[in-house]
Parts: sequence; C-alpha cells; structure tokens
Amino acid sequence: MHSQLISILVLLTAAVVAVALVRRLRLPSMLAYLTIGMALGPHGLGLLAESTEVQNFAVFGLVFLMFSIGLEFSLKRLQAMRSMVFGFGLSQMTLTALGTGLVTVLAYGQDWKSGIATGLAVAMSSTVIVARMLSDRLDLHSRSGRQTMGVLLFQDLAVAPCLILLPALASSGEDLLRSLAVAATEAVAVLALLVWLGKRLMGRILDAVARVRSNELLVLTTLWIVVGLSFLTAQSGLSLALGAFVGGMLISETSYRHHVEADIRPFRDILLGLFFVTIGMMLDLQYVLANAHKLVLAVMLLVGGKAAVMLLITRVTKTPLVASLRTAAQLAQAGEFGLVLIQLAHQLQLISTSVFQITLSAMLLSMFIAPFLIERAARLSGDLGRGDWAHKATVIHNIAVHSLDLGQHVVICGYGRTGQRIAEFLVIENIPFIALDVDPQRISDARAQGINAVFGNADRREVLQAAGISRARAVVVSYADAHSAERVLHIVRGTRPEIPIVVRTADDKDVARLKAAGATEVIPEVLESSLLIAAETLVQAGIPMKKAILHVRAARAARYASLRDFYDTPKK
Repeated sequence: MHSQLISILVLLTAAVVAVALVRRLRLPSMLAYLTIGMALGPHGLGLLAESTEVQNFAVFGLVFLMFSIGLEFSLKRLQAMRSMVFGFGLSQMTLTALGTGLVTVLAYGQDWKSGIATGLAVAMSSTVIVARMLSDRLDLHSRSGRQTMGVLLFQDLAVAPCLILLPALASSGEDLLRSLAVAATEAVAVLALLVWLGKRLMGRILDAVARVRSNELLVLTTLWIVVGLSFLTAQSGLSLALGAFVGGMLISETSYRHHVEADIRPFRDILLGLFFVTIGMMLDLQYVLANAHKLVLAVMLLVGGKAAVMLLITRVTKTPLVASLRTAAQLAQAGEFGLVLIQLAHQLQLISTSVFQITLSAMLLSMFIAPFLIERAARLSGDLGRGDWAHKATVIHNIAVHSLDLGQHVVICGYGRTGQRIAEFLVIENIPFIALDVDPQRISDARAQGINAVFGNADRREVLQAAGISRARAVVVSYADAHSAERVLHIVRGTRPEIPIVVRTADDKDVARLKAAGATEVIPEVLESSLLIAAETLVQAGIPMKKAILHVRAARAARYASLRDFYDTPKK
C-alpha cells in the first residue's frame, strides 16, 4: 500500500510539472503524459511499473474519449461535410494504409496481416493535437481547416470498424473472410439494437433524472450509461470504446448533450491522461537508441508519406497549393487512436515486438513534431484563414465591399453573444459598424437579420485594413481568446495609435498584458458578473437597492479609468 501511494505521488508530481510546462509552451497536454510514461516507466527510470490494474483502469480514458466523440457526432454535420469526410477521408485512409502496409511487408518482412494492422494504425492522425491548434488559431473554418477536420472526422468514424477488423484478422480460422463476415454481421446487429433501443429510452431516462434536479444523479447516470453500454459491446465480442461511442451519439440527440459533456470532461481528461502515460511506458528507449537509424527512417517515412498522400489528394481535387501544403502539414502525424490500434495489434500478436517498438516510437515522435510542423507551415504559407491566395482576394474584396460606405464606424472583432449585444446597442444609437467572425453560420444568421457582418479573421492585418480601420472611430475585441486579441491590438496600434480599443477577457489574469499591448480598456467578465451577484446579494439581504448600486459604481470607478468620472458622480 505504501509503495502504491509513493507511485501515485510521483505520477501526480510529474503530471503537475509536465502539464504546466507544455501548457505554458502552448502544446497539447497529451505530449506531457506521453513524456511522463517514457521517462518514469519500466524502460526509463523505472519509478512506475506496469500492472494489469493500471492498464485496465487506463483503458477507461479511451472509453470516455470515444464517448466525447460520440457526443460531437452529428448526422447534420456529417451530411454538410460529406464530400470532404468521405472523399478526402476515405482516400487518405486507403492510400496511407496501403503505402504503410507495403513498407511493412517489403522492408520489414512481415506478413500481409501485419501490414494491414500497421497501415491502419499509421493512417490515423491526432484529433487532439490538430483540432486544438486549429481552434486556437481560429483556422477551423479556413479551407485547409475544413479539409483537415473532414479527414479527422472520417478517421474517428473509422475507428469502430478498425476495432472490429483487427480481432478478426488475429483469429486463427482458416476461413478469414467468413470470420470477417460473421464479425461484421454481429457488430451491425448489436449496434442496430443498441441504437434502436437507445433512441426510445435515452431521452426518457435523462428526463426522469433531470426531474429529480440532482447534478450528482445526472453524473452517476451518465457514468452508468457509458460503462453499461461498454460492457454490452464487450460481451458481444466488440470493444469497450465502441459502446461508449454509441452512448455519446445517443445522448447527443437529446437536449442534455452540453450538460453531460461538461460533467464528464474531468473524468475523461484524467483517465485519458493516465491512458497516454501507459502508452509512453511501452516505449523501450534502449531499443530505440540501439536502432536509431531505423527510427529516423521510420519517422521520415511516416511524416513525409502522410504529407505526400494529402498533398496528392488535395492537388488532384484542385485545391490551391497553399491550402494543400497546410492540410498536408496538419495531417502528417500519427494519432491517439493509432496508438490504440498499434497496441491492440501487438496484443493480438499481429505484429512482432520489433515492428511494434519502431512503429510506436515513430508515431510518438511524429506527434511531438506535429505542433511545430503545423505552426511552421502556417507561417510559411502566409494564409489569411481561408486556405489560399485566390480565396484571400475574394475575402478581402467582400470585406471591403461591406465597409466601403462606412466612416466613423465601429469594428467588432467577433460576433458571438457579446458581439451581438454590442451590435444591438450600436443600432439603437445609429452608429455604423462592421462585424468580423470566422463562423459561417453566425455570418449567415446575422446577414439574414440585416446585420453588417462578414467572414474574416480579425487578427489579420489585411482583414482589418479592408474593414476600414483607418476610418473607424473605435474597435471592440469581443471574443475571449487573449492570444488573438493581443495580435489584433498590435495590428491596430501599428495603424491607428490613437483609436479607442475595448477588449473583452474571461478574467483578470490577462488584463495587464492586454493593457500593455495597447488596449484602451479591458473588461473582465468575471468582475462584471461578480459585481452583479454582489449587488443582488445585498438587496436580498435587506440593503436598499440604491445603496447596493452605489457599491457597484464605486467598484467600477476604481476599475475602469475611462468611466471614472461617470461612476464617481452618481446621477441624481
């Protein structure tokens, strides 16, 4: 018991330090967990030992990840992106798996089953790394971003068939086709039954739980659904993760999707971190160093091969070169589900230990390289956020058209809920404005209401110039991404040193940095919400409304320099 507590303490200490470091470097937390596993595992310092209990517990990290992907799964989204999902995604998976399979068979002397297993594992890319980076850079809706997300969505959907295929390949049956057909039939029957029953029962179960008004009960019910469906699919010869995916997909069709997602995130993140630690523990560093020449070649083949495949596919479909290069860089790495598949293939003895170690090492290194490769490709491309120079000209022209007749207007950077409320006030006061956003649906909805909103990344100099920043009277940065807001501030201050700029931020921690970057005023949401809550508390406690408001005015006067005179002198 004492030794187990020491191991847990060592693991938690390493996790705190490593995660803090990678987050400071703006890298995915997954890289920290992989590094911990490699450094402290049996092939590293030996401070963490492999055990069946740890492995079984860590598998639930994958279960909750698949559940989260199920929550994001949408038939409408799939239909809207079907050409990219099934066109780009299927082509990428097929070509990458075939190419990797041939290398495995010809260069490593493995059989064709090993080639298929390795090819499927390598074909996967990292949704965790890529989606996070595209989101941080506001590039999810660029041309390259949409192509990349289409491929990643197909890969997520392909995980379930792969989890069915590998055990069938490992079966010793002489009639492999018959085994595959039986496995596929069983899988379809089980999944169809679960979906059919789930559609009829899931909403009723969650409605009944919601009526109790207990968040604890809702969390317990969600855990029961995840574990229960995972158990059912496992008992049917399928994977635990497949049942979790079905559960997430069923809940996504109910009104409780977002609530469940928020409640389940802590379980998912912690267990998924433990899962990646166990993956890192598998890496034999001594074996890797002894075969460094093979590993370097494997990494070059993996990264170069996957990039070449996507470059070929995008160019064949007449995607401009800049967007093609960015898409290729964004998908030129292995993924978390690839690690799962290669581990499963090794457990099923589809691949040898030498192939497993070299492939696993190459996959992990490609994931470490990925953030730097994506960032470098974005800088080299000089892309505006729509994926190509031709589209760049179209975007700039569109923005310029919408700002042509404007003068002394306000530029709203971000048209989410905060941006929409600002626009309402500007309309009341007859102040002209132009709103910039990267969500096509928001832009479409706004235009339908007669709002002057247009697609464009506000942290791009050309976009702000086209929006008439030289003629504007003020700029508002209404999204909470402090990194992008800082870029906007530097661009605007380089053009208009005197223009007022109001910036929204989530809390106080970024206020000083944004002020130093040139913000006229920074409005932290946590301050405003806390003031309103404090005032309401005073009123409910018997303090007169007028006196409570005076407290709020005093706090605001101390905080907002530009409004100090107003708040210091209460209106009669």
